Amino acid sequence: MRDLAPQITRQRLLIEGLYTIDIDQTVVESYLLGLASHLDLRTYGTPTVHAPGGLGKEENEGFDAFIPLIDSGISLYVWTSAKFFASLLFTCKKFNTASALSYTRKFFAASEIEYHSF
Repeated sequence: MRDLAPQITRQRLLIEGLYTIDIDQTVVESYLLGLASHLDLRTYGTPTVHAPGGLGKEENEGFDAFIPLIDSGISLYVWTSAKFFASLLFTCKKFNTASALSYTRKFFAASEIEYHSF
């Protein structure tokens, strides 16, 4: 992929995994706030969490969430029936990928994790 804005610092990390904990709205909020804090990324708002409950396909039920950062944002998507999550960090500030992976794996007690950094 060609870098169209080399003058803008950007780091992206997609983490997908299978979780083993119970997840509700409070857990989703805790992950977003905790990950931002763990990576020393500053938030400027509270997490926004949506759980459309019954509006779509049952296999897609779960949570869609986002927390704004001074330097961009973190999104989280959770499929509760599959016990699957996807987290996307998009920042204009460098962060430690290994630290983000470690925090996420531990937080979700993930049995498996895959990631792509770009």
